[in-house]
Amino acid sequence: MNPKTVSGKIYHLLNRGVDKRKIFLDKEDHLRFIHDLFEFNDANPVADVLYTFTNTLDIGRPKVRVEREPRKILVDILAFVLMPNHYHLLVVPRQDSAVSLFMKKLNMGYAKYFNEKYDRSGALFQGKYKCVAIERDAHFIYIPYYIHLNPLDLKFPEWRKRKINNYKKVFEYLESYRWSSHLDYLGKNNFPSVTNRKLLSEYFGGENGYRDRILEWLKEIDLEESEIKSCLLE
Repeated sequence: MNPKTVSGKIYHLLNRGVDKRKIFLDKEDHLRFIHDLFEFNDANPVADVLYTFTNTLDIGRPKVRVEREPRKILVDILAFVLMPNHYHLLVVPRQDSAVSLFMKKLNMGYAKYFNEKYDRSGALFQGKYKCVAIERDAHFIYIPYYIHLNPLDLKFPEWRKRKINNYKKVFEYLESYRWSSHLDYLGKNNFPSVTNRKLLSEYFGGENGYRDRILEWLKEIDLEESEIKSCLLE
């Protein structure tokens, strides 16, 4: 059972496709979900507006000027990553009930889009979602790096056992993977309107500090012994 969420605390949210099925099949699916991270992060009803999201900087930018109420942000999204059959979010809710409302809108909205596009019906996600409170400093230290390094599973799965031979190629691959907040923390605008990076940027020591620390973490982390073991998708 997920914990009751409290405003101001940090939570790791994750979910995956039912029967481990892929939930992102092409570029449009990735962009749609990232668009939904922005659009559904609002206590107001979803506006009936067509948004452009074919370009990285167009997330949250309407095609035409419309009158709408100012956004009432539900959660500050600190970090995210989309993988073929699951996703990870690191968030701070602004109200006690904000996480459940945001996740309901996000999962239902994306599932509706996906089912209509691929002419399918039924549940897209495996259960509701998993929510883990970040309660210890050691957990907080590990989780942002873990989220951003998830794409290595697709090409360098040996990273989890600290058996990487070429760190240059690993970092080149991470910088070619658009579907996370990693590039924004490196100072390369990718989806800047989706995340609130102030807290983690200060912790990392800015863009250069982030690059140095994620490399250090990649070399030293032992996932079997770390505080984030309980957060791994089995």
